[in-house]
Amino acid sequence: MILDLLFPNRCLECNRIIDNDLLVCSLCFGHIHFTHQAYSDLTYIKERCKLLFPVEQAFALMKFENENVSRKIIHELKYKSREKAGKVIAGWTAERLDFQDEKPDMLVTVPLHPKKLKERGYNQLHLFAETLSEFYNIPFDHDLLKRNHYAKAQALKDKQHRLETENAFSVTKDISGKHILLIDDVFTTGNTVANIAWEILTAGNNKVSVLVMAVDI
Repeated sequence: MILDLLFPNRCLECNRIIDNDLLVCSLCFGHIHFTHQAYSDLTYIKERCKLLFPVEQAFALMKFENENVSRKIIHELKYKSREKAGKVIAGWTAERLDFQDEKPDMLVTVPLHPKKLKERGYNQLHLFAETLSEFYNIPFDHDLLKRNHYAKAQALKDKQHRLETENAFSVTKDISGKHILLIDDVFTTGNTVANIAWEILTAGNNKVSVLVMAVDI
């Protein structure tokens, strides 16, 4: 209680004091550029994925644009120790994502290298996926994938380095005949999800769909 008085939770956009379980105030929430697309739509992200690997469906919650609110939210989640932001974003996702008859069998998140995980203290995708797992009653597996190499954050790489993802990930368990929903925070070039998708697809008779918090358009 005392800490809440001394260090109140503030809106990430306008700095107004807000409830502890919020990220932005009601006014700034209206400035978030949600994609307003259905899971079964032929979306921009699905078209991009189809150029890289066989994808079933693809859904992006927000648009990741320069200086917009979604960029600030994801930056807080990844770099400002705001792990609980993942739960809030999952709530927004659950309000907008309807799997209908295409519900996946498992939720799988893009893994961090153990060194990066130790540095950050958490994987920014885990609480997001766990919250969605409970809401949709779909199991998650944080250990199905392994990142093989320690790398700089994508934001710090030039375009050429972003393309150097060969053999970056491995599937750690026998898996076949599953529809996997691969979860990431931001879809930029698509090379990370494509690299992982091929690992999952070639591991057995599997299918892959994609869910990201934001897509860089």
